[in-house]
Amino acid sequence: MAVVGNYPLPPNSNPSPRTKHSQERKQIIYLLQKCKNINQITPIHAQIIRNGHEQDPFIVFELLRVSSNCNSIDYASKVFQQIQNPNVYLYTALIDGFVKSGSYLDGIRVYSQMVEACVMPDNYVVSSVLKACGSQLGLKEGREIHAQALKLSLSSSRSVRMKLVELYGKCGEFEDAWLVFDEMPERDIVALTVMISCYVDHGLVEEARNIFDGVQTKDTVCWTAMIDGFVRNGEMNKALELFRDMQREGMRPNEVTIVCVLSVCSQLGALGLGRWVHSYVGKYGIELNHFVGSALINMYSRCGSIDEAERVFEGLKERDVTTYNSMIAGLALNGKSIESVEMFRQMVKHGIRPTNITFVGVLNACSHGGMVELGFQIFETMTENYKIEPQIEHYGCMVDLLGRVGRLEEAYNFIRSMKTAPDHIIWGSLLSACKIHGNSELGEQAAKVLLDCGDADSGTYVLLSNVYASSGKWGEAAQVRAKIKLAGIQKEPGCSLIEVKNEVHEFLLGDIRHREKEAIYKKLDELSQLLRLEGYSPETDRVLQDIVDHEKEWALAIHSERLAVCYGLISTEPYTTIRVVKNLRVCNDCHLMLKLVAKITRRKIVVRDRNRFHHFENGICSCGEYW
Repeated sequence: MAVVGNYPLPPNSNPSPRTKHSQERKQIIYLLQKCKNINQITPIHAQIIRNGHEQDPFIVFELLRVSSNCNSIDYASKVFQQIQNPNVYLYTALIDGFVKSGSYLDGIRVYSQMVEACVMPDNYVVSSVLKACGSQLGLKEGREIHAQALKLSLSSSRSVRMKLVELYGKCGEFEDAWLVFDEMPERDIVALTVMISCYVDHGLVEEARNIFDGVQTKDTVCWTAMIDGFVRNGEMNKALELFRDMQREGMRPNEVTIVCVLSVCSQLGALGLGRWVHSYVGKYGIELNHFVGSALINMYSRCGSIDEAERVFEGLKERDVTTYNSMIAGLALNGKSIESVEMFRQMVKHGIRPTNITFVGVLNACSHGGMVELGFQIFETMTENYKIEPQIEHYGCMVDLLGRVGRLEEAYNFIRSMKTAPDHIIWGSLLSACKIHGNSELGEQAAKVLLDCGDADSGTYVLLSNVYASSGKWGEAAQVRAKIKLAGIQKEPGCSLIEVKNEVHEFLLGDIRHREKEAIYKKLDELSQLLRLEGYSPETDRVLQDIVDHEKEWALAIHSERLAVCYGLISTEPYTTIRVVKNLRVCNDCHLMLKLVAKITRRKIVVRDRNRFHHFENGICSCGEYW
């Protein structure tokens, strides 16, 4: 039986490959296989039509397959519509193309057309459409196809059974998934890995871990599935633990494992480990492709080492939209707004079409840099030049852009004019801007919308309380805080992370859990004395609570980022950079204090807060007092 791509072609098809496999057909298929984009495919397709080969199943099969691989599924669909009496293999090629492009509903639709046309399915097309059902969570359609597979005696196929396990698992029907799994004659590591991934998809990490622990001989894919599960469910430290276990077992990670671990480094700000992973990539010859390259750029950017991110970008042999997106977002995050916009322009100049993610990155750059007019120009370009309809993230960038510069009424009117219903993040952004600029009236309106819609969280109440407090309305602030207490709403605690010698240390407000707590607080007292000599005076008016001044001073002094920085000062070599990641926005007083600490200690201090990076050096911050 002849095989083209991953699919066997029928030995009795007409024309037969054994009797009519002409040199011309071979040449056309060879040319198609070399195509890298649709512009190379179209002239060959024109030649196929001129030479009367548009109904040749072998040539059309390759045309469909290559068009799909070149991200031109619409073109493949148009080609398919011109075929007279397509066979199961041509249907399979189109369905598989839809599945690979993420057009799962179209894949299911074409399969239904095939069945209606009385074209007999085989295990290849059933496997492909079951994958579409699983990805689309189409349980009803999947059950119908399962029934068809049973009637046609196709359910014994290993590939079909694997996709059935995946379908039921993705849809949360674990009982049915295990029934299919238990019927498999070869219940191997691949099937178990599928089950692990399905449990992880539903946040059932412990159940996935139990399956993982029961696998006797694990391969790289199995290890990676479990590591990825921890990452996707926010269990970063467990992901790192498992990665270290993988190393101890002598298993070599693949590029997917590498990207998972780099994601952990990005979120924890673990630059040391990230650098080690980067060296591992070079040492073991893992291809530095778009996938790994983008992950490295993202890791270095989110660890505050934007220079290293730029070096990775410059060293890539090929750059696609993903690598540009990572670089644009990284530059914006690290306060290099002008460079981020320039990177966007360079990307367009090189003929790479921006995506909606690109525009989120570059609009963020405009927001962080206070470039209002340019931001609106780019926002208009997105719709006019690239026909990309703004999504909630783009609108959020624009509200943030206006709110940061204090144009609050414009931000409010912009929200009201949006084509998409604003979400709690957008109203929260306006509320935050009202707190910064002391507009309690508009802040109340934003908070009321959130409360009325049931979208208010602890942050909403805290922001509203702070809006009142910053305006001196202590009574109203107290009422809001009383509501928080009465409703049992827990405020998100400030938390800062610092990596020292490949170990991540966590600090909360006033933390006394750390093994070096005495040395940390001793360093904090020492710094307080040095700071006062530099003329530092705590900005107690920024403590939005109705307490006496000395209590306010203490409340400021024990913020989590200060404790993390103090630990960095006592546990790292002099003059080395200290890097801290915080889950909340850095307060004004900590910002002032860290500028002076950087100056006194002659250190560079890099802090990543909820909004952006702050690079403190010689008494100056990269944000230019704008965050």
